[in-house]
Amino acid sequence: MNLGIFNRVNLKEGEGGGMYSEWASLASIVRHETSDKESVLTKFPDSGKDVAMSIVKELASNIGLTQAPAPSNLATDRDVLWCMEVICYGLSLPLNEHDAIRDCVHIYCDWLTVLHPVPNVSVPKPLIDDPNLYARKMIGHLHNLFIPRKGEGADTIRRQAVLCHRVLRTLQQAAQCSTVMSHETWEALLVFMLAINETLLAAPTIKDDVGDQLCERVLSVLFEVWLVACGKCFPSPPLWKTLREMAITWRHRGALISTWSRVCLALTHKLLGVMYPPTFPKHQYYDSDHWNVPNDLTDETIVQSWFRFLHTIGSPVDLSRPQIISQTPKFLQYAMVSDTDPSSHPSLHILPLNFLVAIKGISNLVDAFLGVMSEALVLPEEEHKKEIPTPPPHRRPAKSFSVSSVSQKGGMSKSALISLGRTMSSSTTSSAAPSVSSMTSISGSWEVSSASGQQPTLLRPKCNSLLHLFGEWLFEAAQVGTGLYHNPNLIREGSGRRSGSLGSAQDSLDLDTNSVANRYQAGRATALASLCRIFCSKKTGEQILPVYYARFYLVLMHGLKINEKREVEEPLISILMHCADILRLDLDGIQIMVPHILEALERVLPEKDLNIKINVNMSELRRASIHVLLSLLPLPLHFPNLTIKELIGGHGDKPLPTLGQLKTRITNLLINALQVESDPHNTHMLLGGLLVLVQETAGIEQQSQDKNSIQNSSYPSGHSASSPDSASSLFVKATYLVCHRLISSWKGDLCVSLAALELLCGLASSGVTDIDRVEWERGMKWVCDYIVYQCWRPPQAHSKDLHSSVVAAFTAVSTWIMARPDLLMNKHCLHNVLEVIELGISGSKSQGKRRDEPIKMKDDKELKPVSMRVRDAAEALLTIVLEHAGYFPTPCGAESVSSLVDENLLLQYSSVSSVEAFKYFVLHDNILIALLEDPLGNHQGTYS
Repeated sequence: MNLGIFNRVNLKEGEGGGMYSEWASLASIVRHETSDKESVLTKFPDSGKDVAMSIVKELASNIGLTQAPAPSNLATDRDVLWCMEVICYGLSLPLNEHDAIRDCVHIYCDWLTVLHPVPNVSVPKPLIDDPNLYARKMIGHLHNLFIPRKGEGADTIRRQAVLCHRVLRTLQQAAQCSTVMSHETWEALLVFMLAINETLLAAPTIKDDVGDQLCERVLSVLFEVWLVACGKCFPSPPLWKTLREMAITWRHRGALISTWSRVCLALTHKLLGVMYPPTFPKHQYYDSDHWNVPNDLTDETIVQSWFRFLHTIGSPVDLSRPQIISQTPKFLQYAMVSDTDPSSHPSLHILPLNFLVAIKGISNLVDAFLGVMSEALVLPEEEHKKEIPTPPPHRRPAKSFSVSSVSQKGGMSKSALISLGRTMSSSTTSSAAPSVSSMTSISGSWEVSSASGQQPTLLRPKCNSLLHLFGEWLFEAAQVGTGLYHNPNLIREGSGRRSGSLGSAQDSLDLDTNSVANRYQAGRATALASLCRIFCSKKTGEQILPVYYARFYLVLMHGLKINEKREVEEPLISILMHCADILRLDLDGIQIMVPHILEALERVLPEKDLNIKINVNMSELRRASIHVLLSLLPLPLHFPNLTIKELIGGHGDKPLPTLGQLKTRITNLLINALQVESDPHNTHMLLGGLLVLVQETAGIEQQSQDKNSIQNSSYPSGHSASSPDSASSLFVKATYLVCHRLISSWKGDLCVSLAALELLCGLASSGVTDIDRVEWERGMKWVCDYIVYQCWRPPQAHSKDLHSSVVAAFTAVSTWIMARPDLLMNKHCLHNVLEVIELGISGSKSQGKRRDEPIKMKDDKELKPVSMRVRDAAEALLTIVLEHAGYFPTPCGAESVSSLVDENLLLQYSSVSSVEAFKYFVLHDNILIALLEDPLGNHQGTYS
C-alpha cells in the first residue's frame, strides 16, 4: 500500500465540496432535536419534582447501592416507560436537588448494563427483552444531565461533573464490551456523544463551569467510542460529516486539539503497521504517550478512520485566524449581547497555543512517517502547576483509556499533549483577558531541540507523498504572520470550500502582521521545522515537484529574515536547528537560499550571548549553525562563477552575484565564530572547517599557478598573497587565532587542545607558500610557550591527558620543523626549541622563569622528566633538530641523514690514521654515536 489513495482524496478535496459533499449533515438534528429529552412531567412543574424524587428514591433502593440488588418489579413495557419518563425529568432538575439527580444517574447506569453480556440482576425484564430500544431512550434522556445550569456555584458544578463522569464511564464500558448493540443504537450513542460535546463545548469558554471541567473527558470519550464504533459498526458518512462540522465549532477548546493530535498519532502508528513491514521504526510516543486504538480494526478500517479523523477539525491553520474560529452560532450570540467583536472574546486568546499544538501534532505525524523521534512539547513548571485533573483524583479509574501514565524514557516527566490540553482548558477566563505580553511569551514557553542528528528510515515515503498529505497545512502555517496572504496571487488555496460566512470572514481578514507574527511564532516555527525535515529526507535521485520547491524556498526565505531590531526569532532558530544537511542534498535551486542562510548565520554565530526569548540549548543551536556553515565552505571554492538568482524580483540591470563573491564573508564568519565558541564539540567542527578551508584554498591557488596565470583560470581574480582570503592570509589568521586561544582558553581542555595542535600540523603540511618566515617563527614560539606552561603546572594538575597534550605539542613543533627546516637558522627560534627539549627530557630548564636567576648546569639538575612519554617526544624532537640544524639545504638534497660526513672523511683530515681511534656508544638502545677524540686545527679546513 502507498499514499496514493490519500493523495487522490486530497485532490478531490481541492476541487471543491470535500468527501462528504453529497451527504446530508445531522447537525441540526443534534442541536435542536428535543423530543426524546423532555418528560411529560415538565408540563406539571409544581408537582413533577415531588413525583420524580419519590419514585427515583424507591427505584434506587433496588439496584444495590445500600443493600444487595434485587430483581426489578417493573414487569411490563408500560411500567418501564412510565418510570423512564420520571427519570428523564429527574435528570433535568436543578442541581440543588443533587440526591435525586444522583439516584437517576445510578438507576440508568445500572439499567445500561443490559448492553453487557451479563446484565445486572436489578435490570427490568422488558429491558432485557429489547435492550437496544430502551438503551437508545436512556441515552437520549441522559443528555439532560450534561446541560449547564445557570447561576450554580462551583461546588455544585463539581458535583454535576462527578455524575457526568459516572455516565461517561458507563457508556464507555457498554461500547467496549457490548455484543448486542444494533446499528441504530450505535448511531444513537454517537449522536448523543456529539450532542453533549456540542452542549458543553460550543459556547465560549467560561472558567470552572461544567464545560470547562468536563471538556477533556467528554472529548476523549467521544473519540474513544467513535473508534470502537469504527470496528464494530462503522459510522455512516452523515455522522462523519456531522462530527467534522461540529468539531470545527469547538476549536477554541484546547482539549479538542490535543485529543485530536493524539488520536491521529495513534492511528498513524496503526497505519504504518498496515503499510510497512514490522521493521519500520516506532515513534517515541507509541511507547510512552499513546491513545489505545482497538485491536479489532481491519486494515481498511484503519485507513479510512485515519484519513477521516485527520480532517476532523478542518484546516489547523484556521486556528491562527480568530475571525474564522469565532464564526459560529454561539460566538455570534455573544456578539449580539455585547458591543465587542466576537473575534475578541477572551476565550480566543488560547488560539496561539491551540495553533502550536495542532501544528505540533501534524509534525509528529510527519516524523512518524519518516521514522524519526519527535521532540516533545513541554510546558514550563509554572504552567504545570495550573493543571486541573479531570476526572477528579478520587473518581479517576485505575487506568485511563486514553492516556498512559508511563514516564518517557528520554527524561520527560509527563505526557506532553495531555497536560497541555488540561492547562489550556483551565487557563482561559471569561472575566479578564490575558495580557498581550503573556500571549506573546507563549513561543518562549517551549523547549526547542533538534532532531537533525536522526536519520530517517530507508523505508520512508517519498517527499511528494508527505507534501501531498500535509504540505498545504504546513506551508500555510509557515506563512502565518508574514503578510504573504496580502498578495492576491498568494490567496490561500481552497478558501472557496468554506461556507459563505467563513469565506466572507477570510475575505475581510485584515490583521496586523507584526502582532500575528509575535503571537503565532511557535506554531510557525514548528511548521518550518517539519518542512525542513521533509525536504532533508530527500533520497538521491528522488524528484520533488517544482511547486513544492518554490513554496518551500519562499517560506524559508521569510523565516530567515532578520527583523529591524536584529532579534533572533523562533522561526529562524527552528530552521537552523533542522536544516543542517539542506546544502548537502541535491535540492533543485537551493543555491538561491545561500545568501539568506549566510545572513542568518552571521547573526547567530559571531555573537557570544544571543538575546533569545525562547528556551533553546545554545550549544545545539550553534552546532546546527556550524553544520550549515561547513556545508557552505566548498561552494565559493568549487563553484565560484555560479550565479545566485533571486526567488522574488530581480536586480534589473545589475549583474547577479556569484558564489565566489561570498568567500570573504564565509571566511570571516568562520573565524569570528571560532573566536567566541566555548563548546568543545563545536570548536572541533570549526577547527576542522578552518583547516579544510586553508587546504582547499591552497590547492586551488596551486592549480591556478600551474596554469601560469590566475586571471586566465576559472578561479576569480583578486586572490593574491595579499588578498584577505588567500591561502597565505588564511594561514596567518588561523595561526594567530588558534595559538592565541591555545595558550589562553583552550589549554585546560585536552580534546580542544589536541584538535588545535592537529590543525597546526595540518597548516604546516598544507603546502601554503609566500608566508613570511617571521609568521612561522611566531607560531613556533607560541607552541613552545604552550609546552612550557603545561609542564610547569602544579603537580596536582598533571594527568595522562595533560601529558598527551604536551606530546601533541612536541609533534606539532616537529611537523613545523620538517615543513620549514630554515626556522632553525634563527637563533631565537632554535633557542626556544632547545629549551622545551631540555624541559621535556630533564623536567626543568637551565634558565629559570626569571632571567636574573643563575643558570643551572647539567650536573646541578635533577633528571626528573614530566613523564616518560613527554621525554620520548622531546628526544624525538631533539633528533630532528640535530638532523636539520645548520644543514639546510643539504648538498645532496633529500636524505635520511642531514650530513655527508662519515669516518672515512674524518680520517683524511685527522692526525690519527687508525680506525681504532673512533669510539662508539649506544644511547637508549636506539642511537649509535661515533666519537673521534682528535682536536682539529683551523688549518685543517672544514668538512662538507
